[in-house]
Amino acid sequence: MRTSLEQHLGSRQVGRVVYGSIIGLALVVTLESHPPTASVMAVWLVGTALAVGLAEVYSEVVGVETSTRQPVSRPQLRHMVEDAAGVGFGVAFPAVFFLLSAMGLCKIDTAFSIAKWTGLGLIGFYGYWAARFAGADAGRALIKGALVALVGAGLIALKAFVH
Repeated sequence: MRTSLEQHLGSRQVGRVVYGSIIGLALVVTLESHPPTASVMAVWLVGTALAVGLAEVYSEVVGVETSTRQPVSRPQLRHMVEDAAGVGFGVAFPAVFFLLSAMGLCKIDTAFSIAKWTGLGLIGFYGYWAARFAGADAGRALIKGALVALVGAGLIALKAFVH
């Protein structure tokens, strides 16, 4: 498990998952004040993950083809799809909590709370490890992780401010 985690943390997917997590967190925070059913919320998260993932691939293809004046190769496309999958995972991850709610294992309010806090935790976790891998000591890495998590906290605060 540790080896696969270290491999993941050393991959380009980390940035993509963080990006997707921020999108997923924004969707969760936005819909919390007038929540749909838990199953609808799960479907919206997965649907948004697919839409953002496809948009990611499409925009990369367009960017490469316009800048190189050549079609995207299969290896390039495979790389783009892998990046898009990381973004999609980050967006869709909170759907798990809404599926649990739809199955009656927790209330929808609890699913929203867990989705928000795990989103913040995930963003902070990646910020911490980015700092550690860049040579920061544990204290500095904790500060960086907390600062990065403030992006998500800012979304939550903005929602609380305008609601």
